[in-house]
Amino acid sequence: MTFLYRFAFLSGVVSALTLATLLPSSNNVSLAVEGCPVPALSRFRRHTVTRGDTLVSIAQRYNLVPETIVGMNPSLQNGSLPAVGSQLQIPPYNGVVVEVPRGQTWRQIATRYKVRPDTLFEINGCQKDPRIVFVPGINWSPNGFTPSPKTNTTSTATVQLSGYPFQQTAQVALPYGWQINPYTGKVFFHSGVDLLADVGTPVGAIAPGKVVFAKEQGTYGNLVIINHNGGLQTRYAHLDSIQVKVGQQVNQGQLIGSVGTTGQPTARQPHLHFEIRSSSSLGWVAENPKDYLTP
Repeated sequence: MTFLYRFAFLSGVVSALTLATLLPSSNNVSLAVEGCPVPALSRFRRHTVTRGDTLVSIAQRYNLVPETIVGMNPSLQNGSLPAVGSQLQIPPYNGVVVEVPRGQTWRQIATRYKVRPDTLFEINGCQKDPRIVFVPGINWSPNGFTPSPKTNTTSTATVQLSGYPFQQTAQVALPYGWQINPYTGKVFFHSGVDLLADVGTPVGAIAPGKVVFAKEQGTYGNLVIINHNGGLQTRYAHLDSIQVKVGQQVNQGQLIGSVGTTGQPTARQPHLHFEIRSSSSLGWVAENPKDYLTP
């Protein structure tokens, strides 16, 4: 079976369902794992066609390309809008809905469509084994699929930053990327790096920036998020104390909190969970911290 034929087959399955079973009221859409984004399939909206609507005007209203809306609404594939009062399914991003075939994993879908697996993981709510996934950055076309010109799943950062949250280099308890949970034995994606340190160890900002979040957040525990120039963001989790406030400008090395064990840490030993994220059309996408951490 060729790639394009496979794509057409999968699209046909979704079209037959008319996406009705993929909306938030469906049993096929699971809630997001705590601390992860709401799954894209739970964020679909409905647009009621009004007099004067065109496919282009509707797409522009939702910051999408027309092909995305056509792919989500098979009734549009004849080239004309349905009657006034009809409803269209509107996804949160440019992309396609794909059923994961039997015998395949969603990670194989990420490889097939050349989408970063961690992005696909988070965009679908960090679910372990979804059978239907939203694939960002791919658009429907009569010939199979095309990359979306408006959806970028890679970093848009143009300015590098570097630094370290501690005064001394720390041992890595758990690196970034696909890991095996030491408690459950299951594979999961680790969006940051865990740096071992005693409870109470001072934590500093690795670069100048603005604090945009500073409180408890689910599995992250006490969390500080700092936005930096160049579309980059740092996250400091499982803190014992928080020493900054939202809106505060911080300098490199400035104290923002201390190491703790709040939330649901993966490693048993006290550590700082540290993340680097970059701004994209899909939100804040995780990057490998080792490219930015310089003691």
